[in-house]
Amino acid sequence: MLRSNNCGELRINDLNSQVSLCGWVHHIRDLGKLLFIDLRDRYGTTQIYFDANNKPELYQSAKKLGREYVIHVIGTVRERSNKNPKMPTGDIEIDVDTLKVLNTSEIPPFTIEDDTDGSEEMRLQYRYLDLRRNVMKDTMIFRHKLNLSIRNFLSEKGFLEIETPFLIKSTPEGARDFIVPSRLNPGNFYALPQSPQLLKQLLMFAGMDRYFQIVRCFRDEDFRADRQPEFTQLDCEMSFVEQDDILNLFEDMMRYLFRNLLDIDLPIFPRLTYKEAMETFGSDKPDLRFDMPIINLSDTLKGKGFKIFDNSEYIGGLLLINQPDVSRKQIDKLTEWVKNPQVGGSGLAYVRLVDNEIKSSITQFFSNDFLQNLMKSINASNNDTLFIISGNRNKSLEILGNLRLHLAKQYQLIQKNIYKPLWVIDFPMFDWDEENHRFTSSHHPFTSPLLSDIELLDSNPSLARSNAYDMVMNGAELGGGSIRIHDKFLQKKVFKLLNLTDQEAEDKFGFFLKALDYGAPPHGGIAFGIDRIVAVMLGLNSIRDVIAFPKNNMGRDLMMQAPAPVTADQLKELHLKIQ
Repeated sequence: MLRSNNCGELRINDLNSQVSLCGWVHHIRDLGKLLFIDLRDRYGTTQIYFDANNKPELYQSAKKLGREYVIHVIGTVRERSNKNPKMPTGDIEIDVDTLKVLNTSEIPPFTIEDDTDGSEEMRLQYRYLDLRRNVMKDTMIFRHKLNLSIRNFLSEKGFLEIETPFLIKSTPEGARDFIVPSRLNPGNFYALPQSPQLLKQLLMFAGMDRYFQIVRCFRDEDFRADRQPEFTQLDCEMSFVEQDDILNLFEDMMRYLFRNLLDIDLPIFPRLTYKEAMETFGSDKPDLRFDMPIINLSDTLKGKGFKIFDNSEYIGGLLLINQPDVSRKQIDKLTEWVKNPQVGGSGLAYVRLVDNEIKSSITQFFSNDFLQNLMKSINASNNDTLFIISGNRNKSLEILGNLRLHLAKQYQLIQKNIYKPLWVIDFPMFDWDEENHRFTSSHHPFTSPLLSDIELLDSNPSLARSNAYDMVMNGAELGGGSIRIHDKFLQKKVFKLLNLTDQEAEDKFGFFLKALDYGAPPHGGIAFGIDRIVAVMLGLNSIRDVIAFPKNNMGRDLMMQAPAPVTADQLKELHLKIQ
């Protein structure tokens, strides 16, 4: 070993010890006859120094060092005269006797500091430099500890970690598959798994009882801050369980992770049905860190002669509490925001209470007394503003949900450093695809309906609810799962409702349907996004900040310049042509 110690472990009780350190030159401070360098490695930083009066040749060698040079030094631990209480090693420094340059470095394109001057694009291009920053290094260490804690918790609960293959059959449902051509089977393709869904169910059929895997998954879909074409998933499945068994166990797991890694005791996990979440928060992943529920105003405002409201299926509102600085200019900006095509609203009405006087965009349609009573009925006080959206029910709720988050960010209503988890349950079994005039699975086609709703599959599938559940925290979906279908007759019925013919079901899922003939147990599971868990626990906005080598928002690896063309010989070998 070149080093006797790392750069983060030496303390005052190591005085007069001779040590050998390796690391990167972080900061250089030349004080004339004394040269001080902060030497950095994964474990921390130690100050080393060179004295021109005592060791002039060594001093001159040290003056040639540059930022991010990799060096090896041997020296003696001394007590610092100007101690740095902000550094764990701040009581000591190294009087260097031997210096060896292990490698030089060009000047980095951005500063290797937590508050770097590098743009995200630049940092992704030079990700190996970005990972040297403490904030990125600490995130990678935290992620390692999270994975280790997950493995320890689940192993103690009797789970087996079992690997499943990356080269599987394409069974597209929902997102698009990444497909991989087979050289040995011309014209045939593997797919990279969107998740190990069928494989983990087959493990239950095989009697493995409790399975987990920290696994890479792949989805060829459009990108957002919380999406990547490849991502890491904690995948779990259990036999002979009901919904409560899964929710209780993985709620315990999340409590364990927060207590073990952040020393935080999570509050209770309330359970909201999908219907309650949408009607109250306009989202199936509500952020509970602030209190601004949607108010149903349909009965109050419809039928009063205002055509826009009278012709609306639904009218809902949000009460912004105690904001004296809300101006007409701000309201106009909010109205334009609502009309943005990405939001999809047609307009925004408001009623504001200031010094017991009403200010509103709808005073010409409603009397002052009516609006005063309206504000009183929702317990509005001075400097409160009611924002109103109307139109199609589902669309209005979605807009109100987005507006709720927008208002919370604009007026800084979200409390920092708190965590508000919940379960959302009883999702719809199906969504209706208007373009193709068919049902699609809200989760996936192997999700079981609620027992009470099985008969609806024959009479009114659109009303059927699934035995599915999502864990949500601070407005982010951390994981989701369901109780699975273990009956072949029910599984084939769901396939038919999804517009799959018997032949199509056999072609895509024949191996799975065959397995259902051989004693499939009742089972269910859940999958968590590791990237999202880390981001939420560390209070980060983008999962790109918790992945060692992520893609950008266009799905490109800026460091390796992937995806990239391949040679004509490679295409020929795979029997492929580019059109």
